[in-house]
Amino acid sequence: MNDEQLQRLTEELSLKYFHKPFQHIAFFNKRLRTTGGRYMLGSHNIEINYTYYEQYGLDELVGIIKHELCHYHLHLENRGYKHQDTDFKQLLKKVGAPRFCTPLPSKKKKRSSKRIYYFQCTSCCTQYIRKRNINLTKYVCGKCRGALKQKGMKEI
Repeated sequence: MNDEQLQRLTEELSLKYFHKPFQHIAFFNKRLRTTGGRYMLGSHNIEINYTYYEQYGLDELVGIIKHELCHYHLHLENRGYKHQDTDFKQLLKKVGAPRFCTPLPSKKKKRSSKRIYYFQCTSCCTQYIRKRNINLTKYVCGKCRGALKQKGMKEI
């Protein structure tokens, strides 16, 4: 699906569910990461996250468009267009739009274990325990300014 097809779909959904024309621009924004779409208050345009269309298909896309059209029409009518407003919640129910979109699977890899680093001064034998590794050529002992060496690392 491209931007022209998205524009036509948005116009059709606006007429079908809201009985009002959509007179602005709807387009895909591939830079969106955390949201399915957004309604721009200043320009009245609607941006849609293309990843949702790729991963979940047309049904999820229609839900996102209907949600953003609720923001659009309520804002143009000077009614409550924010998520917490009763006008917005009622219109969502009326047109069958979801309040929140399905979350995307996380792309970040979570490190299952944490590490603890052990360092010791070569002069005074003071021991240091740190959660982060340090640059041994840059840092010295805080008591005697002696050189540090790594004694070990432990994964929890």
